[in-house]
Amino acid sequence: MHAATVTLDPAFVVGPVRPRTFGSFVEHLGRCVYTGIHDPGHPTADADGFRGDVLDLTRELGVTTVRYPGGNFVSGYRWEDGIGPVDARPTRLDLAWHSSDPNTVGVDEFMRWAAKAGVEPMMAVNLGTRGVQEALDLLEYCNVPGGSFWSDRRRANGVEEPYRIRMWCLGNEMDGPWQIGHKTPQEYGRLAAETARAMRMMDPGVELVVCGSSSSDMPTFGEWERVVLTEAYEHVDHVSAHAYYWEEDGDLASFLASAVDMDHFVESVAATADQVRAAGKHTKRITISFDEWNVWYQKRAESRPPSGDDWPVAPVLLEDRYNVADAVVVGNLLVSLLRNTDRVHAASLAQLVNVIAPIMTEPGGRSWRQTTFHPFALTARHAAGDVLRVAVQSPAEETARFGDVPVLDAVATHDPGTGDVVLFAVNRSTTRAVDLDVDLRGFPGLRLVEALTLSNPDHTWQATADDATSVVPVVNTSAKVADDRARAELPAVSWSVLRLARA
Repeated sequence: MHAATVTLDPAFVVGPVRPRTFGSFVEHLGRCVYTGIHDPGHPTADADGFRGDVLDLTRELGVTTVRYPGGNFVSGYRWEDGIGPVDARPTRLDLAWHSSDPNTVGVDEFMRWAAKAGVEPMMAVNLGTRGVQEALDLLEYCNVPGGSFWSDRRRANGVEEPYRIRMWCLGNEMDGPWQIGHKTPQEYGRLAAETARAMRMMDPGVELVVCGSSSSDMPTFGEWERVVLTEAYEHVDHVSAHAYYWEEDGDLASFLASAVDMDHFVESVAATADQVRAAGKHTKRITISFDEWNVWYQKRAESRPPSGDDWPVAPVLLEDRYNVADAVVVGNLLVSLLRNTDRVHAASLAQLVNVIAPIMTEPGGRSWRQTTFHPFALTARHAAGDVLRVAVQSPAEETARFGDVPVLDAVATHDPGTGDVVLFAVNRSTTRAVDLDVDLRGFPGLRLVEALTLSNPDHTWQATADDATSVVPVVNTSAKVADDRARAELPAVSWSVLRLARA
């Protein structure tokens, strides 16, 4: 068994726990929208056709923001197709995913769903096939009270009050050659700056996210951010980061260490943004919106779109079935996002339903929680107050991709109002348990409220509609607190949460 120590101190504050860290993503891709959030024939569907079971699971997951409507989809999207009488809306070909979209769900429907789910919308505009004017038209439709063409169209469509959407993404993954309307950093940076400037003329209160890199493996990574931010720095608030992680060739050790790459991504983007800040003599600091992240098995058959003359509506696409190891990695990526809360001000798990998602559904039938649902829901529920910079002493194990990596990774939160402390810990060892020792002398007198661990001797176990409960976080009976120290045994390939409170 490995032995590891974590030391906590209330003075070592990284920054506040940001509710927007627990965002998600709904794209018109596969079955995320149709038979995902929207399924009018479902027994739980409401008058708007939204599945009540999915709404319940969304609230249980603890999602705070939802990015919409893409994703790659947005770079060819004509938002006007999705407003007005549903029976008059056109069906369009979606080139990004070789599918058809009937536009049954559009801006107004999504905003009704967001209100029911209790989430903040994060709207993306098309800067692939469209530009400044179309972004302004959508902003006018959503945020202007009335008295203008598009705001009055919204009112005529039955929505009297403006939506007042605050967060807006200026396009999506414009660095990617796969993107419709892909641009060089100079081309995109200029377009983003002009779009942002115009949007602020209409609504000065909007928060704007400029496209950063689609992954740290992109050949333009770093230089893309430098050029784009040099053009747009004064006009935007956040730069996006996108990253997906997957197990290749059975390299479980490297897969479990995926958070090392996320830390590197955040550190690199923050450093680049700060260099542009210094060179341009700017006063504000750009923060990061990590608005696409997840585990995604891109080489599997379900990630291949249709082809030829087949343009189906809501095909089965990207419907990864997640196992225990995937859930441990998702929990560890949340650890990374939290410990970088000084620079990461928003994040979106991609995606919410069916498409590389924590929630799965059958059309007209059952819904269930994937393994990845649990670490997200528990972190969203219990992380509160301040994020603490923890001191970790841990043995390391070798990985093919990242070299020697500490087997224990952890982050903690402290709520000054209640005194509660929560520790999130991951054992990334593939074979050995960790004997965890937590030094709590900075928080004298704490007691253990709850200790939960997600693990299984078979880390490839997957949840299904028939069995989604055999492997869930369970009470860790080894956890104890005495003499201002907490101890627990963490199995190999595991994610754990320890909740502590004043005695």
